Amino acid sequence: MISVDNLAVEFSGHTLFSDVSFTINENDKIALMGKNGAGKSTMMKIIADEQKATRGHVRYPKDAVIAYLPQHLLTEDNTTVFDEASKAFGHVFKMRDEIEALNKALETRTDYESDAYMKIIERVSDLGEKYYALEDVNYDAEVEKALKGLGFKAEDFTRLTNEFSGGWRMRIELVKILLQKPDLILLDEPTNHIDIESVIWLEDFLLHKAKAVMVISHDKAFIDNITNRTIEVTMGRIYDYKAHYSHYLQLRDERRAHQIKAYQEQQKFIAENRAFIERFKGTYSKTNQVTSRERMLEKLEIIEIDEVDSSALRLRFPPTIRSGDYPVTVKDVSKSYDAHVVFKNANMSISRGEKVCFVGRNGEGKSTMLKAILGELKVEGTCQLGHNVKVGYFAQNQAALLDEGLTVFQTVDEVAKGDVRTQVKNILGRFMFKGDDIDKKVSVLSGGEKTRLAMVKLLLEPVNLLILDEPTNHLDIKSKDVLKEALLDFDGTLILVSHDRDFLQGLSKKVFEFKDQRVIEHFETIDDFLVRNRIEHLKAIDLN
Repeated sequence: MISVDNLAVEFSGHTLFSDVSFTINENDKIALMGKNGAGKSTMMKIIADEQKATRGHVRYPKDAVIAYLPQHLLTEDNTTVFDEASKAFGHVFKMRDEIEALNKALETRTDYESDAYMKIIERVSDLGEKYYALEDVNYDAEVEKALKGLGFKAEDFTRLTNEFSGGWRMRIELVKILLQKPDLILLDEPTNHIDIESVIWLEDFLLHKAKAVMVISHDKAFIDNITNRTIEVTMGRIYDYKAHYSHYLQLRDERRAHQIKAYQEQQKFIAENRAFIERFKGTYSKTNQVTSRERMLEKLEIIEIDEVDSSALRLRFPPTIRSGDYPVTVKDVSKSYDAHVVFKNANMSISRGEKVCFVGRNGEGKSTMLKAILGELKVEGTCQLGHNVKVGYFAQNQAALLDEGLTVFQTVDEVAKGDVRTQVKNILGRFMFKGDDIDKKVSVLSGGEKTRLAMVKLLLEPVNLLILDEPTNHLDIKSKDVLKEALLDFDGTLILVSHDRDFLQGLSKKVFEFKDQRVIEHFETIDDFLVRNRIEHLKAIDLN
């Protein structure tokens, strides 16, 4: 059991949270929730001993292993993928090597009665007891299983880690964490860089093989599937629910309803007492009562109502011209890089107003096909856009295309037309740009902030074909809901690539699956595809 006792974090006169206490039990699967800026990542860093609290402390059992995966990695190295992942067992290999070295030393020594000789004997005995108590594990097989589960292919194992993108390096770190079998796994947005099949593998690993887990995530399906407890950080304190995320939302609404009722009753009580004080102030016979009520009101702790985003902003894409009957046509398209075939003889025909999803493991060609459709990539075969097609494209690197000399407000204001211009500040607020944020230059924004700003800009442009490549990676749950509502209302054609199952559900009635160098068309909703895909995928997962 890990105990968090009276944690407080204060900086620049601002209290992020205070007097926070809770325990983490052996098999708890905890969702750490709260709005951006509430202190979730800070609290997780303190538990991971990556940051110090202003007050309070975290107590761990002896020899407890805590593993932490932050949102962003800054590590650089030049080892192979397999060797880097094998570092998860570094303590075991170190123990084995030390035992071998000590045994060799004993073979050459003859001072059998000396203190030094006896110390070596004791050390070998202690290490041997720990080492041989470990279960008999084929470490190479465990590393291979975890790497493949998170999307790596056998040919990737010998590649250097610095050849991989940040998302793939994040997966390597995740593999190392999972293989350590820690007492507590701390994950900050773990699904941002992994595809649907890898998320399914991760879910089942956390459910069946992990001990305690605490996760921060904006992926509602992921946290609903793996958690049995929700800790909400709000207004400097926490609320602890023995419930998964969806149930927690219901309980939170009930809690807030009780708070509102209690607040209203308290305000009525205060008003009645103030009226009494005003009425009888200066009346000799009521002096004691007036004084008593004044003191009572001074000591009264005012009930606070938890923050909630009650704005009802609903975005709609601006009207545009009608496209032809088939905005996208792909005929016998193939793409290879040197000897590597991405896909071959792919065909698809997407009708006006149709909403389709591209799904498949990373590296199977989803983003490549999008670039081919847009004419950004040379391919064999034909990719054709239809008559009057106006494309809105959100790429994974969309943030890099923003004008860094503009402010946040200017970036959005220059594309906003008509009545929507009066809502620019509200729209930015729903995507976490509030107060002075709107006057910041794009050049000083973080990568996540730039991505959110690029999404806002796209939402206000008049298009009839939307192509979105992983649009939700840096959006919180409320922002994703705003985007999803806009896409549901969108009367144009939509091509969507995403690994966020909750976001995908309800958005399409046709799925193009990228798998084994093929593009397979499924005439089913994304919901039906995901259910079938999960069942088939789980059959192939070895969790024993």
